[in-house]
Amino acid sequence: MDSKNGDKSLGSMATEIVLPSVGEPETLVVRRRLLAAPGPGEVVVRVEATGVSFAEKSMRRGKYPGQPKFPFVPGYDLVGIVTLVGPGVDQVSVGQRVAAVTKTGGWADFVLLPAADLFPVPEGLDPAEAETAVVNGVTAWQMLHDAAKIRSGQTILVHGATSGVGVLLVQLACIAGVRVIGTASVGKHDVVRTLGATPLDYHADDLVEKVHALAPKGVDAVFDHLGGKNLYDSWRMLAPQGTLVSYAIASLLDAPISMASLMGTFLLHIGRLFLWDILPNGRHASFYNLWSGKTTKPKAFHEKQHTALKEVFALLASGRIQAKIGGRVPLSRAADGLRLAESGTIVGKVVLVQDLS
Repeated sequence: MDSKNGDKSLGSMATEIVLPSVGEPETLVVRRRLLAAPGPGEVVVRVEATGVSFAEKSMRRGKYPGQPKFPFVPGYDLVGIVTLVGPGVDQVSVGQRVAAVTKTGGWADFVLLPAADLFPVPEGLDPAEAETAVVNGVTAWQMLHDAAKIRSGQTILVHGATSGVGVLLVQLACIAGVRVIGTASVGKHDVVRTLGATPLDYHADDLVEKVHALAPKGVDAVFDHLGGKNLYDSWRMLAPQGTLVSYAIASLLDAPISMASLMGTFLLHIGRLFLWDILPNGRHASFYNLWSGKTTKPKAFHEKQHTALKEVFALLASGRIQAKIGGRVPLSRAADGLRLAESGTIVGKVVLVQDLS
């Protein structure tokens, strides 16, 4: 497969993990399919590492807005080696290690991707460590610097400070000279401290009061992935000119709710944030959407995504931030990886490493 161009039919097989329907992790199945040759602007990537994110947890429950119809291959992001390039591709070359945010399709040994979606991975970075900083790195960087526009000397609150996104939010904010308060279960407070943040128990009934005890005027930004009733508490934590950035509604993950009801709740969630944002009190609120602008302004979308990845990868390669791998699990045991990611016991992100052939 390591050639410049190829026929429409490669005659090679790809192996992938398929989510057939709503169900437990054990419902995942292995499927073999013919791998098509790359067309103009496309490349084939041999996947070295792919992640287990909040999206896959939601998708297996049928609760991720905009997810494909079953059956489909999960996998929101990946790191791998370019093995074949199609006509007109000059952004990447065969043998180069690259990263991509895919939304779906990453849980495979080989994938066909648009070259425009790929970003080079710095030499020397372990593929699994780099993988933890792909979608999570873009999300954390853009929320901090584009949505909240953090500045040195400010104080922020990060909910879920030991999650895949949370560990990067904390580290990137600290590097920017920002004081961080991070919520986590009590058993993970030492980890929060090592990341550079002040820990608080997210189960505490008086969490808002505890935040105000640490930041009497309120915090300059709150990053909230929980939604639901927690969103109002996050709003109450803000300083007069503070910003609330919501980026998921994890509180609905195990709620007995249909996709239609979920979409209704999501629209109400967005509406509430919009209303809060226009209130004449100086505070701001928004919902972060990683895919905003991909269809309407694709060039600007890719430029912003690549800027974020460049910054995060450079910090990771230099050792200024640390990858937090919650577990390295063979791709053939993706069900085990999904269960581990949902266990609540890990710090960082579960990474599926290649073992299929």
